[in-house]
Amino acid sequence: MPSPLGHALAGLTVHVLTASDSREAASRPRGALIVGAALSPDLDLLGRFLDGQNHHQHELHSLGFALIAGILAVPVARAWGLRALPTGPAVFLGWSSHVLLDYLAVDTSPPIGLMALWPWSSGYYHFPHPLFLDIGRTLELGTVVHDVWAVLREILILTPVLVLAWRARSFGAEALPWRGDSRANQ
Repeated sequence: MPSPLGHALAGLTVHVLTASDSREAASRPRGALIVGAALSPDLDLLGRFLDGQNHHQHELHSLGFALIAGILAVPVARAWGLRALPTGPAVFLGWSSHVLLDYLAVDTSPPIGLMALWPWSSGYYHFPHPLFLDIGRTLELGTVVHDVWAVLREILILTPVLVLAWRARSFGAEALPWRGDSRANQ
């Protein structure tokens, strides 16, 4: 499975591609909501602390849960002053980006694959020719070195996709959220 950085880059790409204009692309709350959706499936890692069992890559790593997240995002978007109906599908796509990246990654922890089609199927799916490396969860030197290479690979693959998405949308520099223009940051 890719790192949180890889998932955040994918979520940011979804945010850019689904924004209707430069103002929406510069919206920090909208970006945070979509990037948060792209990161959220890994909250299932916390399940181990509750019952000691592995819940990773089960229901939260599915298009069914992406749909639920997209529906739940509509009232959140309204409460945050965002355009609710376009934001819901964008959150669905952000969550789905996590499912896609994990599907395209090396998986070494049984069960191999993820429940990508839950609730329609409880089967586990994995791509036979992974694009992304797995991320280890120990601080042993070999694992840390492997994880650094995995993150560098994600950056090399996903950053150009984000840049191309930004350029394709033709938002230009006026929409960059760090410019300090208060109108662009709303």
